[in-house]
Amino acid sequence: MDALISCLALIRVIKSDHTSHNVQAGIVKPTSLALALSYPLLICIHMIWNFFLVHKLHRQIIASDEVDEVMVGAPVQNQPHKFLIAQQNPINRAQGIDFNLKEQECVSFIKTCKNMLEFKKVHGQILKLGFFWSPFVASNLVATCALAEWGSMDYANSIFQKILNPSSFEFNAMIRGYTKDTNSKEAILTYLDMLEVGVEPDNFTYPPLLKACSVLSTAEEGKQIHGHIFKFGLFEDVFVQNSLISMYGKCGILGNSCEIFHKMDFKTIASWSALIAAHANSGMWADCLSLFAKMIGQGSWRAEESTLVNVISSCAHLGTLDFGKCTHAYLLRNLSGLNVAVETSLTDMYLSCGSLDKGMSIFNVMGPRKNRKSYSVMISGLASHGQGEEALLIFERMLENGLKPDHVTYVGVLSACSYAGLVETGLKYFERMRSEHKIEPTMQHYGCMVDLMGRAGLVHEALELIKAMPMKPNDVIWRSLLSSCKVHRNLEVAKLSAEKLFELNTQNAGDYVMISNIYARDQRWQDVASIRVKLANEGLSQVVGWSSVEVKGKIHKFVSNDKSHSDFREIYEMIHQMEWQLRFEGYSPDTSQVLLDVDEEEKRERLSLHSQKLAIAFSLIRVSEGSCVRIVRNVRMCSDCHTYTKLISVIYGREIVVRDRNVFHCFRDGACSCKDFWCKVLIDVKVHQRFEEKERQYHLTINGN
Repeated sequence: MDALISCLALIRVIKSDHTSHNVQAGIVKPTSLALALSYPLLICIHMIWNFFLVHKLHRQIIASDEVDEVMVGAPVQNQPHKFLIAQQNPINRAQGIDFNLKEQECVSFIKTCKNMLEFKKVHGQILKLGFFWSPFVASNLVATCALAEWGSMDYANSIFQKILNPSSFEFNAMIRGYTKDTNSKEAILTYLDMLEVGVEPDNFTYPPLLKACSVLSTAEEGKQIHGHIFKFGLFEDVFVQNSLISMYGKCGILGNSCEIFHKMDFKTIASWSALIAAHANSGMWADCLSLFAKMIGQGSWRAEESTLVNVISSCAHLGTLDFGKCTHAYLLRNLSGLNVAVETSLTDMYLSCGSLDKGMSIFNVMGPRKNRKSYSVMISGLASHGQGEEALLIFERMLENGLKPDHVTYVGVLSACSYAGLVETGLKYFERMRSEHKIEPTMQHYGCMVDLMGRAGLVHEALELIKAMPMKPNDVIWRSLLSSCKVHRNLEVAKLSAEKLFELNTQNAGDYVMISNIYARDQRWQDVASIRVKLANEGLSQVVGWSSVEVKGKIHKFVSNDKSHSDFREIYEMIHQMEWQLRFEGYSPDTSQVLLDVDEEEKRERLSLHSQKLAIAFSLIRVSEGSCVRIVRNVRMCSDCHTYTKLISVIYGREIVVRDRNVFHCFRDGACSCKDFWCKVLIDVKVHQRFEEKERQYHLTINGN
């Protein structure tokens, strides 16, 4: 419309007597006037008619550079293939119009195609004009078709196969195209063809090729290509080095990534990003944060968005809220705006660090830009915070907004039902997933359903579901059932679950310990001894439980009876003060949690030095008064620690958020967000006080036999 208005305005000016006088007087050159008129007209009117207009106004300017610019530039913005058709039109040739088409102009038409239809038309006209045999034109045809968003690798390959002696440029374009098209095997095969015909790779060959190896997780091929890089003398190229760091990181060979990084003479921001991503891929979350801090500390680097997403993810895994907040502030200072992917990562980070309100705030700010992943993160986050019903409301809102759930979304939905104890609701959603949304259940979905039924005491129903599974149950399924058997005292199914776990040979010491404790609770001492002997023969050791807390950006980790911390004397003094306060509140330690043949006093001492209690004591000393205390655990919280923490939240007027292996517990004013559901699940009956003595007796009996 703007171009049409411009045309009408120009025509009115041309019609005016004043303009005619200026042309006659030589004040306005007819060439300039024709050019000014032709450009908007070329966009609005068929180009052939426009060529005719220019020719009639001033025939002699056809050869001028200015008209060449208009004649080439304007069609490029419109439909490039029509210009090439017009070039062959006999009427235009009869008028004496000579387009003098050059290779560079053909390439400009190729690069401005907006879809495959336009590209094919331009390709056809180039073939008719005989320009295809120009290496410059042919290589641009291949590169454009292979790399454009609308491109087709099949069509690009058909062009590539017709090139008699393809150069490294064409091979590189094909390798990049196959990598972009997630056809990594073809990318590697193209590279092998390149070597076979004797074309030497260059520094543009290896970055996409190494990315293809990363996608396939083919470390052996990656190592061979690494050798080729040395052979062709390209190892010193920084882009190749960055690609090697990334490839080894994604293939899980972190040591090689670090070695290449440290040997680099010149590091770029991409080098740091690749190394941070490599550590994130290996689950080295703390190292990710230290590398990021080191990079920023050098002062000359400005982190890329992908790097910041990895840092945010690391904060989420570690539960380091303070570091996460600093990263969020860095994002706001250095990026003009946050996209949905970054905002979703921030939402996940705040939810994973126990800051439900902040996570919900960012989620709401996203507004209509929220995608399926954003909703999935929010649903899972609410579920882990014990807000099962709120999670289901978010899911229904997602459906109302026209977004289709995927298998990840339904894992969050079923987990929400499990954590909240909504058995009937969970069964309905499980059926709805298959019937309404046509999503076939995966191992994760069945795991959620087994957990849901097991928590509700439906142990036999959970076992029947496992038997009906279309795939072989894995260790997670059987371990979930075994845990339910422990809670609901079902020895028969517990024995079956343990046998299945041992058959899978998962080498998990926790499985042996769990079934051993189930036997101990029923005073089946011979079975206990047998399991303990088997555990010893396997050479397995139980995972050490720990609790961590972040203070002023530094993570402090504690284990039970820990005296390794520099402030342990002050921490132990705080423990004694807390115990005196708790006694006035009527707290009595649950010594049944200590399965050792020791007197009650020693049991109380051992309970008082659980890792979570040490972390709380340290936080009360170091975290400013009134601030929330946030603790991360690697194992479930015992019932005694649960009761202990509830009372501490009242006595010291603190909100205490604990993230254990499964869920969040938000303690405030003597109440927990789990509504004591998890506490009830974890309570065991007292075992025989002479457990250790009997165990030793059975050990002696077995050894004697």
